[in-house]
Amino acid sequence: MNEATLLWGMFFGAIGGGYFIYGKKQKKAVSLGCGVALFIFPYVVTGTWPMVITGSILMIVPWVIRR
Repeated sequence: MNEATLLWGMFFGAIGGGYFIYGKKQKKAVSLGCGVALFIFPYVVTGTWPMVITGSILMIVPWVIRR
């Protein structure tokens, strides 16, 4: 694990926290699920670029499904 992976993991975890709280308060399952996924996936994905791509997709999913 290098510094970039650690920083991206913290960034996606913070965004996941926001999605989780929003999904819980608004009772939106997609936002809640993406928030939990953004918490967990940095532990599974090891490379920097796969982490950035996966995190970006998970951040976009609630916006795409909502429209």
